[in-house]
Amino acid sequence: MTDNGRKFSNSMMEKLYEKFKFKQYKSSMYNEVADGLAETFNKTLCNLLKKIISKLKRDWQERIGESLWASRTTHHTLTGVTPYSLVYGVEAVLFLKREISSTRMAVQEGLTTEDNVKLRLQELEALDEKRLEA
Repeated sequence: MTDNGRKFSNSMMEKLYEKFKFKQYKSSMYNEVADGLAETFNKTLCNLLKKIISKLKRDWQERIGESLWASRTTHHTLTGVTPYSLVYGVEAVLFLKREISSTRMAVQEGLTTEDNVKLRLQELEALDEKRLEA
């Protein structure tokens, strides 16, 4: 998918598309808000990768998952919540936090399957409100 930029619409690119049997899709013309959000996220992802890749810079593709996890579990100033919590309705429980007892984990571990389902449904209902507030 391209943004209708000239760098993707030329004879060389057409030959590459044909050679590798790619079908080119074009997105809508420049949308300042949507493109700005994507560019901001890409910049953040690149900065995170720069901090965690090795000095040889050859392991960046193996570190994308870690960078995305860091971004998704970090509180964002604008919304005041993590992207993870907006999707799942609860904060992520990291392995280290799992080892240290917490009220939330103690409550969930002591629940029956039926009670756990009820609790999760309540959390999901509250999630809609949380998303609207963000």
